Amino acid sequence: MSENFSLHERLAADCVTLADWPLCRVLLMNDASYPWLILVPRRPGLTEFHQVDAGDMPQLADEICDASRALEAAFRPDKINLGALGNMVPQLHIHVIARFRDDPAWPGPVWGAQPPAPYGAEALQARLEALTAAFGAA
Repeated sequence: MSENFSLHERLAADCVTLADWPLCRVLLMNDASYPWLILVPRRPGLTEFHQVDAGDMPQLADEICDASRALEAAFRPDKINLGALGNMVPQLHIHVIARFRDDPAWPGPVWGAQPPAPYGAEALQARLEALTAAFGAA
């Protein structure tokens, strides 16, 4: 993987690193309101989805699907939301969010619905363990 990859400081501050998959760094958003993964392709300079190299695109699609399946296996959501906005963080990153009809933002987007609710230590550990187990099953 690229030696020149570095994670944007906002992603580093707002997330917990879960894993490095073949292409993406897998992050957990530090917001206990939603099971929320962020995939960051470990390629320097990417800011837009269409900039992903054609050779990397199948792997990126596989990893988005793996993250989606893991969230479904671990949490049984009503819907999986995907997004790659980049308005606040220019580094390409893909949000994969498990949504529930009773979550605080349903049916709207999660952004701006309420302030983030950071995990407590025990809740974070439980979420990390659930996701790590689900990654093996995805």
